[in-house]
Amino acid sequence: MKNNDSIVGEVQDVDGTNVSVLISKNSLTGFIYIDGQGYRVGQIGSFVRIPQGYNNLYGIVSHVGASASPKSTEKSDIIDNRWMKIQLIGESARNGLFSRGLSQYPTIGDNVYIISEKELKNIYGQPDEPYFVKLGHITNAESIPALIDINKLITRHSAVLGTTGSGKSTTVASIIDAISDKKRYPSSRILMLDLHGEYGRSFKDKSNLFKINSDPTARIPELELYIPYWALNFEELMYVCFGESLPDKEKNMLMERIHKLKVINLKSHPKTGCNVDSLSVDSPVPFDIHKLWYDLYIETYGTYYKRDGEKPLESLAFDVDDNGEQLVGNYRNGIAPIFKNVKNEKDDPEKINHVSSALGGSGINIGRYLVTLGARLRLPRYNFVFDPTPFRPDEHGAISADVDKLIEDWIGCKQPITILDLSGVPSDIIKTVVGAVLRIIYEALFWSRNLSQGGRHRPILLVMEEAHIYLNNDKENMASMVVERIAKEGRKYGIGAMIVSQRPSEINSTILSQCGTFFALRLTNTQDRGHISSVLSDNLNGLTNMLPILKTGEAIIIGEAVKLPMRTSISPLPKPFRPDSQDPVVYDQFALDDTQAPGGWGIANEDNPNYSEVIETWRNQNPRISRVIIK
Repeated sequence: MKNNDSIVGEVQDVDGTNVSVLISKNSLTGFIYIDGQGYRVGQIGSFVRIPQGYNNLYGIVSHVGASASPKSTEKSDIIDNRWMKIQLIGESARNGLFSRGLSQYPTIGDNVYIISEKELKNIYGQPDEPYFVKLGHITNAESIPALIDINKLITRHSAVLGTTGSGKSTTVASIIDAISDKKRYPSSRILMLDLHGEYGRSFKDKSNLFKINSDPTARIPELELYIPYWALNFEELMYVCFGESLPDKEKNMLMERIHKLKVINLKSHPKTGCNVDSLSVDSPVPFDIHKLWYDLYIETYGTYYKRDGEKPLESLAFDVDDNGEQLVGNYRNGIAPIFKNVKNEKDDPEKINHVSSALGGSGINIGRYLVTLGARLRLPRYNFVFDPTPFRPDEHGAISADVDKLIEDWIGCKQPITILDLSGVPSDIIKTVVGAVLRIIYEALFWSRNLSQGGRHRPILLVMEEAHIYLNNDKENMASMVVERIAKEGRKYGIGAMIVSQRPSEINSTILSQCGTFFALRLTNTQDRGHISSVLSDNLNGLTNMLPILKTGEAIIIGEAVKLPMRTSISPLPKPFRPDSQDPVVYDQFALDDTQAPGGWGIANEDNPNYSEVIETWRNQNPRISRVIIK
C-alpha cells in the first residue's frame, strides 16, 4: 500500500455493490488523523472513498469484524485479518459532483480512503443554494448541515417512519416549517391531514386550520371543515351513507335516482364546465340527499289509503300523535315519518295498503340501508358531510358555495399550509373521507395542470399523518387507491406525497415503494425494519440495522433528496410550537410551567371535580365543553 495517512485498507473482494476491505496497519489504533482531526476507522454508517482514476467511488461501512477473512493474505501491512464490508452507493466525476449509480467497479488491491469532514461538506452541498433546506446537522459533525433538496423531496414523494416516541411528529413539523418559509418560498403549498389534532399550534402563524366543530374564538383560530356529500363520487357516497357498498340491484337503482336529481339541479342551476349530456353520477353537482332518503323511506315503509282516483303517494296514511297531528317527519332534519298499519278488513270501508306493493316492488331490498342512512343524517358527528352549511342545497336546490370555494379554502389560501384536522371524523368512515379529500384535490390539480394554480405551475405537498390507519392493502380501501395513483402519477403533475407512520409494515407496499426519500427514525420492530429494507432503492440495507439504536429526534435520511445517506440530528421547533403529541406525564420532576404536559400524579388533587362535564363531552362527541372554553 502507498504511504497515505487517510488510507484505511485495500479492496479484497467485490460482489456487485458489496465490497470487502482488509484494514491496513495505518489503522492499528483504530484512529486516523487528517489535518489534525481524528477519525474512527470502521464505524458503522461511516463513508469511504475508492479512487478510480479521475473518478471516486463512494461507499458506506455496513459491517466490521476481526475474524478470519474470507480471503487470506500474506501482506505484512494487513493486521490480524481485520476487515470491513462496504456498500457502494455512487460516484463523483472529474468535476467533483456526486451522483447515484456506478459506471465502474473497484478492482482487487484498490486503496480505500476515509472521507474527511471537508470532503463531506463538498458532497452534501452548500446551505446557501436556494433549493436546499437545512433540517439539522450530521450526527457527530455539527459543522456539516443536514440539507435536503426541496425539488426532489416534493415531487418524488417521501416517507417519515419511526416508532412511537422516536420524534416522528417533531421531525415532520421541522420539515414542514423549513419548506414553508414565506421569504424563500412565497408560493409554497402544503396540505396536512392531521388525524389527532397535533399540528395546529406548530404553524399557527402560517396556516389555516380547518376542524369539525370549530371554535372561532380559540387561541389558535379555527375554521369549520366541510366535505359536502354531493362532491363525493358514487362509491365514496355509498360508504359514507351506508358503511358499505350495496348489492348490484340496489346500487343501480340509487345511481339512477341520484343521476336524475343531479340532472334536475343542473337544469335549474347551470354549472360551468358541465352539461346534461356530459353529466355522470360522479359529477360534483348538488342534490338533496335528505329528500332522496325521505322519498325512498316512504316508498319502502309507507302505507296509503286505497281510494278510487287517488295515487298512492297522494294519499299517504300517516299516523297521528295525541293532538291529532300527522307524523309526517322532517326530511331536512332526518326525521322519518310514521305510518298507519296495513288494514284490509272486509267490513271496514277504509283500506290501507303498502306503498311498495302499489308501486310494483321489483325485489329491491333497501330498508336496512335507509335505517342506517337516517341515523347518520341525525347524528351531529356526520354534519360536516351531510349538513355542510354553505354547500347544502336549499329547498330549491341552490347552494351558497360551490366546489371552487372548497378547493380555494384547501389549497388556494394565502397561507402556505392548510391543516385539515380530521380528529372529529367518525372512525368507520375515516378511510373514505381521506380518500375523498385526496381524490378531490388530485382531480382538481390534474385537470387544471396547465393553469396558473395547477400542480405543474404551483406544486403541492400532501402530508398524510398516521398513514397506516388508512393506507393498508385492503382492495376496497379508497384512500389506498387514490394515494397509489398519486404515488405513481403525481410527479408528472406537481403533486407530492409525504407518508408518515409508526407501522410501515401495515402500509400498502406499492405506495411505500414509490417514495424517493426516507426519513427513518428509531424502529425496533423487526417486521417494520424489514419492510423498509425491501423498498429502499439503494443497496443500503445495512443501514437499517442502525434503526433500533437511534436517539429520539435522530433520523437516517436516505434517497433522492440527499446526495448521500446521512445520520441526522433534526433541529426541533421551539417548545411552544412543537406538535401536541407528547405522552401524558405520570410524574414530572419539573415545575408545571417547564413542561408541555397538562398535569400528572405529582400535582394536588382537584377539589370537587365536575364529572358532569366528562359526560357532556362524551354525549356531545366533542372535547370542548359549552361552559368553559379551554385555551
